[in-house]
Amino acid sequence: MPLLKVINRDGQELEMNAPAGYVLMEPLRDMDDGVTAICGGMCSCATCHVYIDPEWVSRLPAPMSDETDMLQDLGHRRETSRLSCQITMTEALAGLRVTIAPED
Repeated sequence: MPLLKVINRDGQELEMNAPAGYVLMEPLRDMDDGVTAICGGMCSCATCHVYIDPEWVSRLPAPMSDETDMLQDLGHRRETSRLSCQITMTEALAGLRVTIAPED
């Protein structure tokens, strides 16, 4: 089970397991003060917005156009922004480090 490093909105870094085959949004939604994920992973609300650690950006598949469209409207968007519902965890992503973005 891949280990995930998460920086919460209070700036604390936590480690958690993220089962391979699950989308990143799921463990982040289950944590205290994690992502809201209102749409349940349908890429239609952007409430699962995270910042990917720059070291990891190139290791992830490029975002699809629907994800890019959702991210464009966010006030807290950064170059490393992604929707966690669009990233499937794999063993290759063990150690992935993300920061939960502020709520828009």
